[in-house]
Amino acid sequence: MKQIFFSLAILWTINTMAQTDTVKKDHPLSFSGYAEVYYLYDINKPQNHHRPPFFYSYNRTGEINLNLAFLKAAYSQDNIRANFGLMAGTYSNTNLASEPGVFKKIYEANMGIKLSKKKALWVDAGILPSHIGFESAIGKDCWTLTRSILAENSPYYEAGVRTSYTSTNSKWYIAVLLLNGWQRIQRIEGNNTPAFGTQLTFAPSNKLVFNSSTFIGNDKPDSIRQMRYFHSFYTLWQLTKKWGLTIGFDNGIEQIAKGSSKMNTWYSPVMIIRYQPTNNWFISARAEYYHDRNGVIAPLVNARPFNMKGFSLNTDYNFSKNLLWRMEVRLLNNGSPYFLKGNQLSKSNLCIATALAIKIN
Repeated sequence: MKQIFFSLAILWTINTMAQTDTVKKDHPLSFSGYAEVYYLYDINKPQNHHRPPFFYSYNRTGEINLNLAFLKAAYSQDNIRANFGLMAGTYSNTNLASEPGVFKKIYEANMGIKLSKKKALWVDAGILPSHIGFESAIGKDCWTLTRSILAENSPYYEAGVRTSYTSTNSKWYIAVLLLNGWQRIQRIEGNNTPAFGTQLTFAPSNKLVFNSSTFIGNDKPDSIRQMRYFHSFYTLWQLTKKWGLTIGFDNGIEQIAKGSSKMNTWYSPVMIIRYQPTNNWFISARAEYYHDRNGVIAPLVNARPFNMKGFSLNTDYNFSKNLLWRMEVRLLNNGSPYFLKGNQLSKSNLCIATALAIKIN
């Protein structure tokens, strides 16, 4: 019950912020907030109320819970910008479990300086949203209630320095990053290997986007360093006024041991199609596959390969531009028994989820 009351309090607080316009729109300081309450029923009924270990969002079952709530302040002028946000929820508890102390509650904390008076050339430093993937931690901004497997198993956030450029016509975005690691705010002990990232986005029109992002680095102590090379590609295509399509493909390789030329590999394709029958209704269908034979990213069960297929059907209803209600049915199937069902393991898993999300800008 405590989680329910806390979630409702967050929703009420953010809604009050929206009703009380205390900050002028042209003021350099602005505030925003988000909260998402969910309930997920897993047909396998795990006794510990945990979803499988490759899920980091919406990962509690059989209970009403808070996935993510945050309050954020943003400061923006011609040549300087900054963001700071604090969060709570099962997303932060799980996704930032390895971070120390207060870092677990930081949603975003960064500042940037514009290097050119005429060009959109920026340097930002701090805790940043990930440059990888088309899905973020904010459920309302995604086409499906739950995140795709490839999103759950690639960084949601990162810490480091980002140099970025946006073309005058806004069709091109280029970024180069120096990072603390693969979704790391604080480096793990014994790791001093620099990590790098790149992002290239091309939007030939407001209906089509192509994105390519990379990561190069080591996520282990230097004494057992295993270099990781990762690439993420996606396309967002608004086919018509009512139909939209997202296609994504992640793939990575990592050394099997320090100094070795042999590599472990993983890859994941995903496709999401979205239909908007009315102004307020949306329907999305997702098909995905995640292959990680050696468990580089996804935890293995009984040392058997991770070959996960997934299908989901999602429906959304916008009560207003800020308030969204969602329902989702999701079926997963692995090549070998993976999901806990009573005292045994099962190859398949079916879950039904619903969520209520509010976002105030």
